Amino acid sequence: MNNTTPNPLERLAQAACRWNTRPLDAETDWAARRALLDWFATTLPGCNQAPATLLSDTFATTRGEGSAVCYVDGHLGSPRYAALLNATASHTVEFDDIFKDGGYHPGSSTIAAALAVAQDIQATREQLHRAIIGGYEVGCRIALAIQPSHYRFWHTSATVGTMGAAVATAMLLGATSEQIGHAIALASSFAGGHQQNLQGEGTAKPLHAGHAADAGLMAGMAAAKGVTASLDSLHASNGFAAATSDSTGNWDAALEGIDDWTPITRMTVKNHGCCGHIFPALDGLKALQVSAPITAESIESIHIEGYGATYSMCNRPTPSSAQEARFSIQYCIAAYLVLGRVRLQAFEPLALEDVRIRALMPKVSVTERADIAARYPRQRMANIIVTTADGNTYQHLQETRKGDPEDPMTDNELLEKYQELVNGSLSPAASQSLQEVVMSSNQLPGSFALLGALGSVKSDRQ
Repeated sequence: MNNTTPNPLERLAQAACRWNTRPLDAETDWAARRALLDWFATTLPGCNQAPATLLSDTFATTRGEGSAVCYVDGHLGSPRYAALLNATASHTVEFDDIFKDGGYHPGSSTIAAALAVAQDIQATREQLHRAIIGGYEVGCRIALAIQPSHYRFWHTSATVGTMGAAVATAMLLGATSEQIGHAIALASSFAGGHQQNLQGEGTAKPLHAGHAADAGLMAGMAAAKGVTASLDSLHASNGFAAATSDSTGNWDAALEGIDDWTPITRMTVKNHGCCGHIFPALDGLKALQVSAPITAESIESIHIEGYGATYSMCNRPTPSSAQEARFSIQYCIAAYLVLGRVRLQAFEPLALEDVRIRALMPKVSVTERADIAARYPRQRMANIIVTTADGNTYQHLQETRKGDPEDPMTDNELLEKYQELVNGSLSPAASQSLQEVVMSSNQLPGSFALLGALGSVKSDRQ
Protein backbone atom coordinates (compact mmCIF):
# COMPACT_ATOMS: atom_id res chain seq x y z
CA MET A 1 0.00 0.00 0.00
CA ASN A 2 1.49 3.39 -0.93
CA ASN A 3 1.54 6.47 1.26
CA THR A 4 -1.27 8.18 -0.65
CA THR A 5 -3.75 5.37 -0.02
CA PRO A 6 -6.10 6.13 2.88
CA ASN A 7 -5.69 4.04 6.01
CA PRO A 8 -7.83 0.94 5.30
CA LEU A 9 -8.72 0.41 8.95
CA GLU A 10 -10.11 3.92 9.22
CA ARG A 11 -12.02 3.51 5.93
CA LEU A 12 -13.57 0.29 7.19
CA ALA A 13 -14.47 1.79 10.56
CA GLN A 14 -16.11 4.76 8.84
CA ALA A 15 -18.12 2.45 6.60
CA ALA A 16 -19.32 0.44 9.60
CA CYS A 17 -20.23 3.57 11.50
CA ARG A 18 -22.28 4.85 8.57
CA TRP A 19 -24.42 1.72 8.76
CA ASN A 20 -25.79 3.05 12.03
CA THR A 21 -27.53 5.92 10.26
CA ARG A 22 -27.54 5.48 6.47
CA PRO A 23 -30.79 4.48 4.75
CA LEU A 24 -31.41 0.76 5.06
CA ASP A 25 -32.85 -0.43 1.76
CA ALA A 26 -35.19 -3.40 1.55
CA GLU A 27 -32.66 -5.71 -0.15
CA THR A 28 -30.02 -5.21 2.53
CA ASP A 29 -32.48 -5.52 5.40
CA TRP A 30 -33.89 -8.73 3.89
CA ALA A 31 -30.35 -10.07 3.52
CA ALA A 32 -29.84 -9.47 7.24
CA ARG A 33 -33.04 -11.40 8.02
CA ARG A 34 -31.91 -14.28 5.81
CA ALA A 35 -28.50 -14.32 7.50
CA LEU A 36 -30.08 -14.39 10.95
CA LEU A 37 -32.44 -17.25 10.07
CA ASP A 38 -29.59 -19.19 8.51
CA TRP A 39 -27.57 -18.60 11.69
CA PHE A 40 -30.30 -20.23 13.76
CA ALA A 41 -30.52 -23.08 11.25
CA THR A 42 -26.86 -23.92 11.71
CA THR A 43 -26.62 -23.03 15.41
CA LEU A 44 -29.47 -25.02 16.94
CA PRO A 45 -28.30 -28.47 15.75
CA GLY A 46 -24.90 -27.74 17.32
CA CYS A 47 -26.41 -26.81 20.68
CA ASN A 48 -26.82 -30.46 21.72
CA GLN A 49 -23.39 -31.55 20.54
CA ALA A 50 -19.80 -31.35 21.71
CA PRO A 51 -17.87 -29.16 21.99
CA ALA A 52 -20.60 -26.62 22.91
CA THR A 53 -22.10 -28.95 25.53
CA LEU A 54 -18.67 -29.49 27.05
CA LEU A 55 -18.06 -25.75 27.21
CA SER A 56 -21.37 -25.34 29.00
CA ASP A 57 -20.22 -27.71 31.72
CA THR A 58 -16.75 -26.19 31.84
CA PHE A 59 -17.69 -22.52 31.99
CA ALA A 60 -21.02 -22.63 33.84
CA THR A 61 -19.56 -20.76 36.82
CA THR A 62 -18.46 -17.92 34.52
CA ARG A 63 -21.91 -17.33 33.02
CA GLY A 64 -22.18 -13.99 34.80
CA GLU A 65 -25.08 -11.58 34.90
CA GLY A 66 -26.93 -10.38 31.86
CA SER A 67 -29.85 -10.85 29.50
CA ALA A 68 -28.04 -12.57 26.62
CA VAL A 69 -29.52 -15.95 25.71
CA CYS A 70 -27.19 -18.95 25.62
CA TYR A 71 -29.05 -21.35 23.34
CA VAL A 72 -26.77 -24.23 24.35
CA ASP A 73 -27.94 -24.41 27.96
CA GLY A 74 -31.05 -22.23 27.78
CA HIS A 75 -29.89 -19.76 30.42
CA LEU A 76 -29.48 -16.00 30.43
CA GLY A 77 -26.06 -14.59 31.17
CA SER A 78 -23.36 -12.22 30.07
CA PRO A 79 -22.97 -11.49 26.37
CA ARG A 80 -19.46 -12.95 26.26
CA TYR A 81 -20.61 -16.25 27.74
CA ALA A 82 -23.58 -16.53 25.38
CA ALA A 83 -21.55 -15.52 22.34
CA LEU A 84 -18.77 -18.01 23.10
CA LEU A 85 -21.13 -20.98 23.37
CA ASN A 86 -23.56 -19.95 20.63
CA ALA A 87 -20.82 -19.27 18.07
CA THR A 88 -19.18 -22.60 18.89
CA ALA A 89 -22.50 -24.38 18.34
CA SER A 90 -22.99 -22.43 15.11
CA HIS A 91 -19.74 -23.69 13.60
CA THR A 92 -20.23 -27.35 14.56
CA VAL A 93 -22.39 -28.91 11.83
CA GLU A 94 -20.74 -27.00 8.96
CA PHE A 95 -23.81 -25.21 7.63
CA ASP A 96 -22.79 -21.60 8.35
CA ASP A 97 -22.78 -18.97 5.62
CA ILE A 98 -19.81 -18.12 3.41
CA PHE A 99 -18.40 -15.01 1.80
CA LYS A 100 -16.77 -16.99 -0.98
CA ASP A 101 -14.59 -14.26 -2.47
CA GLY A 102 -12.83 -13.98 0.88
CA GLY A 103 -13.01 -17.64 1.91
CA TYR A 104 -14.68 -16.61 5.16
CA HIS A 105 -17.63 -17.67 7.34
CA PRO A 106 -18.84 -14.40 8.91
CA GLY A 107 -22.12 -15.46 10.46
CA SER A 108 -21.14 -17.77 13.30
CA SER A 109 -19.07 -15.23 15.22
CA THR A 110 -20.52 -11.92 14.01
CA ILE A 111 -24.17 -12.79 14.58
CA ALA A 112 -23.46 -14.62 17.86
CA ALA A 113 -21.78 -11.49 19.21
CA ALA A 114 -24.33 -9.04 17.80
CA LEU A 115 -27.35 -10.97 19.03
CA ALA A 116 -25.92 -11.47 22.51
CA VAL A 117 -25.16 -7.76 22.91
CA ALA A 118 -28.51 -6.72 21.42
CA GLN A 119 -30.39 -8.97 23.81
CA ASP A 120 -28.39 -7.74 26.77
CA ILE A 121 -28.92 -4.02 26.11
CA GLN A 122 -32.43 -4.55 24.69
CA ALA A 123 -31.51 -2.99 21.38
CA THR A 124 -34.08 -2.58 18.64
CA ARG A 125 -34.34 -5.07 15.83
CA GLU A 126 -33.12 -2.40 13.40
CA GLN A 127 -30.03 -1.80 15.53
CA LEU A 128 -29.29 -5.52 15.47
CA HIS A 129 -29.61 -5.67 11.69
CA ARG A 130 -27.36 -2.65 11.22
CA ALA A 131 -24.69 -4.14 13.51
CA ILE A 132 -24.75 -7.44 11.63
CA ILE A 133 -24.47 -5.63 8.29
CA GLY A 134 -21.56 -3.52 9.58
CA GLY A 135 -19.78 -6.54 11.04
CA TYR A 136 -20.10 -8.38 7.73
CA GLU A 137 -18.92 -5.29 5.85
CA VAL A 138 -15.65 -5.08 7.75
CA GLY A 139 -14.91 -8.77 8.17
CA CYS A 140 -15.60 -9.73 4.57
CA ARG A 141 -13.53 -6.88 3.19
CA ILE A 142 -10.57 -7.70 5.46
CA ALA A 143 -10.79 -11.28 4.17
CA LEU A 144 -10.60 -9.93 0.60
CA ALA A 145 -7.38 -8.11 1.46
CA ILE A 146 -5.50 -11.10 2.86
CA GLN A 147 -6.78 -14.06 0.87
CA PRO A 148 -5.93 -16.54 -0.53
CA SER A 149 -2.46 -16.65 1.06
CA HIS A 150 -3.83 -16.18 4.59
CA TYR A 151 -5.59 -19.54 4.35
CA ARG A 152 -2.35 -21.51 4.03
CA PHE A 153 -1.79 -21.28 7.76
CA TRP A 154 -4.74 -19.39 9.24
CA HIS A 155 -8.47 -20.03 9.55
CA THR A 156 -10.43 -16.91 8.59
CA SER A 157 -13.44 -17.84 10.74
CA ALA A 158 -11.13 -17.62 13.74
CA THR A 159 -9.01 -14.65 12.72
CA VAL A 160 -11.15 -12.29 10.66
CA GLY A 161 -14.24 -13.42 12.58
CA THR A 162 -12.81 -11.72 15.67
CA MET A 163 -12.86 -8.37 13.88
CA GLY A 164 -16.37 -8.84 12.49
CA ALA A 165 -17.64 -9.57 16.00
CA ALA A 166 -15.76 -6.58 17.42
CA VAL A 167 -17.32 -4.19 14.91
CA ALA A 168 -20.87 -5.43 15.50
CA THR A 169 -20.36 -5.14 19.27
CA ALA A 170 -18.92 -1.64 19.11
CA MET A 171 -21.72 -0.45 16.83
CA LEU A 172 -24.41 -1.67 19.21
CA LEU A 173 -22.68 0.00 22.14
CA GLY A 174 -22.76 3.38 20.43
CA ALA A 175 -19.09 3.61 19.52
CA THR A 176 -17.83 6.44 17.34
CA SER A 177 -16.09 5.77 14.05
CA GLU A 178 -12.71 6.16 15.76
CA GLN A 179 -13.72 3.77 18.55
CA ILE A 180 -14.87 1.20 15.98
CA GLY A 181 -11.40 1.55 14.46
CA HIS A 182 -9.83 0.81 17.82
CA ALA A 183 -12.13 -2.20 18.19
CA ILE A 184 -10.79 -3.56 14.88
CA ALA A 185 -7.22 -2.86 15.95
CA LEU A 186 -7.66 -4.55 19.34
CA ALA A 187 -9.36 -7.52 17.72
CA SER A 188 -6.47 -7.91 15.28
CA SER A 189 -4.27 -8.72 18.27
CA PHE A 190 -6.77 -11.19 19.71
CA ALA A 191 -7.23 -13.06 16.41
CA GLY A 192 -5.90 -16.61 16.14
CA GLY A 193 -6.65 -20.09 14.85
CA HIS A 194 -4.36 -22.13 12.60
CA GLN A 195 -5.06 -24.68 9.91
CA GLN A 196 -3.72 -27.72 11.76
CA ASN A 197 -6.72 -27.62 14.08
CA LEU A 198 -8.94 -28.16 11.05
CA GLN A 199 -7.30 -31.58 10.64
CA GLY A 200 -7.83 -34.88 12.42
CA GLU A 201 -10.47 -35.89 14.92
CA GLY A 202 -10.22 -32.95 17.32
CA THR A 203 -13.11 -30.60 18.09
CA ALA A 204 -11.10 -27.39 18.12
CA LYS A 205 -12.51 -26.01 14.86
CA PRO A 206 -15.93 -24.93 16.25
CA LEU A 207 -14.10 -23.17 19.08
CA HIS A 208 -12.40 -21.01 16.46
CA ALA A 209 -15.73 -19.27 15.87
CA GLY A 210 -16.56 -19.31 19.58
CA HIS A 211 -13.30 -17.65 20.53
CA ALA A 212 -13.70 -15.12 17.71
CA ALA A 213 -17.11 -14.08 19.06
CA ASP A 214 -15.85 -13.87 22.64
CA ALA A 215 -12.60 -12.05 21.82
CA GLY A 216 -14.40 -9.75 19.41
CA LEU A 217 -16.90 -8.86 22.10
CA MET A 218 -14.04 -8.04 24.47
CA ALA A 219 -12.44 -5.81 21.85
CA GLY A 220 -15.69 -4.05 20.99
CA MET A 221 -16.66 -3.48 24.61
CA ALA A 222 -13.19 -2.21 25.51
CA ALA A 223 -13.02 0.18 22.56
CA ALA A 224 -16.49 1.55 23.27
CA LYS A 225 -15.24 2.47 26.75
CA GLY A 226 -12.15 4.22 25.42
CA VAL A 227 -9.44 1.53 25.21
CA THR A 228 -7.20 2.28 22.25
CA ALA A 229 -4.80 0.47 19.93
CA SER A 230 -2.74 1.22 16.82
CA LEU A 231 -4.93 2.36 13.95
CA ASP A 232 -2.23 1.06 11.60
CA SER A 233 -2.80 -2.48 12.85
CA LEU A 234 -4.15 -3.88 9.59
CA HIS A 235 -1.72 -2.58 6.97
CA ALA A 236 1.55 -1.75 8.74
CA SER A 237 4.68 -3.69 7.84
CA ASN A 238 4.41 -5.60 11.12
CA GLY A 239 0.62 -5.55 11.32
CA PHE A 240 -2.10 -8.15 10.88
CA ALA A 241 -1.99 -8.61 7.10
CA ALA A 242 1.81 -8.83 6.98
CA ALA A 243 1.85 -11.31 9.84
CA THR A 244 -0.80 -13.61 8.39
CA SER A 245 -0.50 -13.36 4.58
CA ASP A 246 2.12 -12.86 1.90
CA SER A 247 1.82 -9.04 1.81
CA THR A 248 0.60 -6.05 3.78
CA GLY A 249 -2.79 -6.58 2.16
CA ASN A 250 -4.57 -5.98 -1.14
CA TRP A 251 -6.57 -3.07 0.20
CA ASP A 252 -7.57 -1.71 -3.21
CA ALA A 253 -9.51 -4.93 -3.82
CA ALA A 254 -10.88 -4.94 -0.29
CA LEU A 255 -12.21 -1.39 -0.43
CA GLU A 256 -13.55 -1.52 -4.00
CA GLY A 257 -17.17 -0.37 -4.10
CA ILE A 258 -17.35 0.13 -0.35
CA ASP A 259 -20.17 2.66 -0.66
CA ASP A 260 -21.90 0.95 -3.58
CA TRP A 261 -22.44 -2.64 -2.37
CA THR A 262 -22.21 -4.47 0.92
CA PRO A 263 -21.07 -8.07 1.45
CA ILE A 264 -24.15 -9.33 3.27
CA THR A 265 -26.03 -9.11 -0.04
CA ARG A 266 -23.47 -11.41 -1.70
CA MET A 267 -23.43 -14.33 0.72
CA THR A 268 -23.39 -18.04 0.02
CA VAL A 269 -26.01 -20.05 1.88
CA LYS A 270 -24.74 -23.57 2.40
CA ASN A 271 -26.79 -26.25 0.70
CA HIS A 272 -24.70 -29.18 1.96
CA GLY A 273 -23.55 -29.97 5.50
CA CYS A 274 -19.86 -30.28 4.74
CA CYS A 275 -16.84 -28.23 3.78
CA GLY A 276 -17.71 -25.74 1.07
CA HIS A 277 -14.72 -26.85 -1.01
CA ILE A 278 -16.63 -30.10 -1.66
CA PHE A 279 -19.76 -28.32 -2.94
CA PRO A 280 -18.74 -27.98 -6.62
CA ALA A 281 -18.13 -31.72 -6.83
CA LEU A 282 -21.47 -32.54 -5.21
CA ASP A 283 -23.32 -30.11 -7.47
CA GLY A 284 -21.45 -31.47 -10.49
CA LEU A 285 -22.42 -35.03 -9.63
CA LYS A 286 -26.04 -33.96 -9.27
CA ALA A 287 -25.87 -32.27 -12.68
CA LEU A 288 -24.43 -35.40 -14.27
CA GLN A 289 -27.21 -37.55 -12.84
CA VAL A 290 -29.80 -35.51 -14.71
CA SER A 291 -28.70 -36.95 -18.04
CA ALA A 292 -26.59 -40.00 -17.17
CA PRO A 293 -27.48 -43.31 -15.47
CA ILE A 294 -25.22 -42.77 -12.47
CA THR A 295 -26.14 -44.61 -9.29
CA ALA A 296 -24.22 -45.88 -6.30
CA GLU A 297 -24.30 -49.39 -7.76
CA SER A 298 -23.00 -48.32 -11.18
CA ILE A 299 -19.77 -46.62 -10.11
CA GLU A 300 -16.39 -47.90 -11.23
CA SER A 301 -14.54 -44.69 -10.35
CA ILE A 302 -15.06 -40.97 -9.71
CA HIS A 303 -12.25 -38.48 -10.18
CA ILE A 304 -12.56 -34.85 -9.13
CA GLU A 305 -10.30 -32.06 -10.36
CA GLY A 306 -10.48 -28.97 -8.17
CA TYR A 307 -8.53 -26.05 -6.76
CA GLY A 308 -5.88 -26.18 -4.06
CA ALA A 309 -8.14 -26.43 -1.04
CA THR A 310 -10.24 -29.14 -2.67
CA TYR A 311 -7.20 -31.38 -2.47
CA SER A 312 -5.29 -30.07 0.54
CA MET A 313 -8.27 -29.89 2.89
CA CYS A 314 -10.67 -32.49 1.52
CA ASN A 315 -8.54 -35.41 0.35
CA ARG A 316 -9.32 -37.60 3.36
CA PRO A 317 -9.82 -41.16 2.12
CA THR A 318 -10.45 -42.77 5.52
CA PRO A 319 -12.25 -40.36 7.89
CA SER A 320 -12.90 -41.79 11.33
CA SER A 321 -15.27 -39.23 12.81
CA ALA A 322 -18.17 -37.02 11.78
CA GLN A 323 -15.88 -33.99 11.88
CA GLU A 324 -13.39 -35.61 9.53
CA ALA A 325 -16.18 -36.92 7.29
CA ARG A 326 -17.43 -33.37 6.75
CA PHE A 327 -14.03 -32.59 5.22
CA SER A 328 -13.66 -35.82 3.23
CA ILE A 329 -14.56 -35.53 -0.44
CA GLN A 330 -14.44 -39.32 -0.63
CA TYR A 331 -17.01 -39.69 2.13
CA CYS A 332 -19.30 -36.88 0.97
CA ILE A 333 -19.44 -38.04 -2.65
CA ALA A 334 -20.18 -41.60 -1.53
CA ALA A 335 -22.77 -40.44 0.99
CA TYR A 336 -24.51 -38.35 -1.66
CA LEU A 337 -24.77 -41.35 -3.99
CA VAL A 338 -26.17 -43.60 -1.26
CA LEU A 339 -28.36 -41.13 0.68
CA GLY A 340 -29.30 -38.66 -2.03
CA ARG A 341 -28.12 -35.61 -0.07
CA VAL A 342 -25.43 -34.49 2.35
CA ARG A 343 -27.28 -32.95 5.24
CA LEU A 344 -27.36 -33.79 8.97
CA GLN A 345 -28.31 -37.44 8.40
CA ALA A 346 -25.10 -38.04 6.47
CA PHE A 347 -23.01 -37.56 9.61
CA GLU A 348 -25.01 -39.62 12.06
CA PRO A 349 -23.50 -42.92 13.30
CA LEU A 350 -25.64 -45.10 11.03
CA ALA A 351 -24.42 -43.27 7.93
CA LEU A 352 -20.80 -43.14 9.08
CA GLU A 353 -20.87 -46.94 9.45
CA ASP A 354 -22.89 -47.64 6.30
CA VAL A 355 -21.09 -50.38 4.37
CA ARG A 356 -22.45 -49.05 1.06
CA ILE A 357 -20.82 -45.67 1.66
CA ARG A 358 -17.58 -47.22 2.85
CA ALA A 359 -17.44 -49.45 -0.23
CA LEU A 360 -17.74 -46.46 -2.56
CA MET A 361 -15.13 -44.26 -0.89
CA PRO A 362 -12.02 -45.99 -2.33
CA LYS A 363 -13.43 -45.36 -5.81
CA VAL A 364 -13.26 -41.57 -5.32
CA SER A 365 -10.05 -39.64 -6.01
CA VAL A 366 -9.16 -35.95 -6.18
CA THR A 367 -6.39 -33.79 -7.64
CA GLU A 368 -5.70 -30.10 -8.11
CA ARG A 369 -6.10 -28.68 -11.63
CA ALA A 370 -4.13 -25.56 -12.49
CA ASP A 371 -6.72 -23.65 -14.50
CA ILE A 372 -9.42 -24.27 -11.88
CA ALA A 373 -7.01 -23.29 -9.09
CA ALA A 374 -6.18 -20.04 -10.88
CA ARG A 375 -9.80 -18.87 -10.60
CA TYR A 376 -10.03 -19.49 -6.84
CA PRO A 377 -11.28 -17.90 -4.56
CA ARG A 378 -13.52 -15.78 -6.78
CA GLN A 379 -14.82 -18.89 -8.51
CA ARG A 380 -15.24 -22.33 -6.90
CA MET A 381 -15.23 -24.99 -9.61
CA ALA A 382 -14.77 -28.71 -10.04
CA ASN A 383 -14.44 -31.04 -13.00
CA ILE A 384 -15.99 -34.42 -12.24
CA ILE A 385 -15.24 -37.55 -14.25
CA VAL A 386 -17.38 -40.61 -13.60
CA THR A 387 -16.65 -44.04 -15.04
CA THR A 388 -19.39 -46.63 -14.67
CA ALA A 389 -19.09 -50.40 -14.48
CA ASP A 390 -20.28 -50.77 -18.09
CA GLY A 391 -17.24 -48.84 -19.30
CA ASN A 392 -18.90 -45.52 -20.04
CA THR A 393 -17.32 -42.27 -18.91
CA TYR A 394 -19.22 -39.07 -18.09
CA GLN A 395 -17.64 -35.67 -17.47
CA HIS A 396 -18.99 -32.34 -16.25
CA LEU A 397 -17.31 -29.02 -15.41
CA GLN A 398 -19.24 -27.42 -12.55
CA GLU A 399 -18.59 -23.68 -12.63
CA THR A 400 -20.86 -22.58 -9.75
CA ARG A 401 -22.13 -23.85 -6.43
CA LYS A 402 -25.78 -23.91 -5.43
CA GLY A 403 -26.18 -21.21 -2.81
CA ASP A 404 -23.49 -18.90 -4.20
CA PRO A 405 -24.56 -15.43 -5.45
CA GLU A 406 -24.33 -16.76 -9.01
CA ASP A 407 -26.84 -19.54 -8.19
CA PRO A 408 -28.56 -18.30 -5.01
CA MET A 409 -30.75 -20.26 -2.68
CA THR A 410 -34.29 -18.91 -2.96
CA ASP A 411 -36.24 -17.79 0.09
CA ASN A 412 -38.29 -20.99 -0.09
CA GLU A 413 -35.14 -23.10 -0.29
CA LEU A 414 -33.68 -21.25 2.69
CA LEU A 415 -36.85 -21.87 4.69
CA GLU A 416 -36.77 -25.56 3.73
CA LYS A 417 -33.16 -25.79 4.92
CA TYR A 418 -34.04 -24.02 8.19
CA GLN A 419 -37.01 -26.28 8.88
CA GLU A 420 -35.02 -29.43 8.15
CA LEU A 421 -32.04 -28.46 10.30
CA VAL A 422 -34.02 -27.32 13.36
CA ASN A 423 -36.42 -30.27 13.16
CA GLY A 424 -34.53 -32.18 15.86
CA SER A 425 -34.02 -29.12 18.06
CA LEU A 426 -37.41 -27.36 18.12
CA SER A 427 -41.02 -28.45 18.19
CA PRO A 428 -42.94 -27.58 14.99
CA ALA A 429 -44.72 -24.75 16.81
CA ALA A 430 -41.49 -23.31 18.19
CA SER A 431 -39.80 -23.61 14.79
CA GLN A 432 -42.60 -21.71 13.09
CA SER A 433 -42.65 -19.08 15.82
CA LEU A 434 -38.92 -18.43 15.54
CA GLN A 435 -39.17 -18.25 11.76
CA GLU A 436 -41.90 -15.63 12.00
CA VAL A 437 -39.97 -13.59 14.56
CA VAL A 438 -36.84 -13.55 12.40
CA MET A 439 -38.42 -13.06 8.99
CA SER A 440 -41.58 -11.04 9.68
CA SER A 441 -41.41 -9.16 12.97
CA ASN A 442 -39.47 -6.31 14.50
CA GLN A 443 -38.83 -8.21 17.72
CA LEU A 444 -35.49 -9.54 18.88
CA PRO A 445 -35.31 -13.34 18.93
CA GLY A 446 -35.46 -14.44 22.54
CA SER A 447 -35.44 -17.73 24.42
CA PHE A 448 -37.16 -21.01 23.73
CA ALA A 449 -36.89 -24.59 24.93
CA LEU A 450 -34.78 -26.89 22.78
CA LEU A 451 -35.65 -30.55 22.49
CA GLY A 452 -33.11 -32.40 24.60
CA ALA A 453 -31.32 -29.20 25.59
CA LEU A 454 -29.27 -28.85 28.75
CA GLY A 455 -31.75 -26.36 30.13
CA SER A 456 -34.43 -23.89 29.15
CA VAL A 457 -35.55 -20.44 30.10
CA LYS A 458 -38.75 -18.63 29.29
CA SER A 459 -38.73 -15.15 27.83
CA ASP A 460 -41.38 -12.80 26.56
CA ARG A 461 -39.00 -11.31 24.02
CA GLN A 462 -39.85 -13.76 21.27
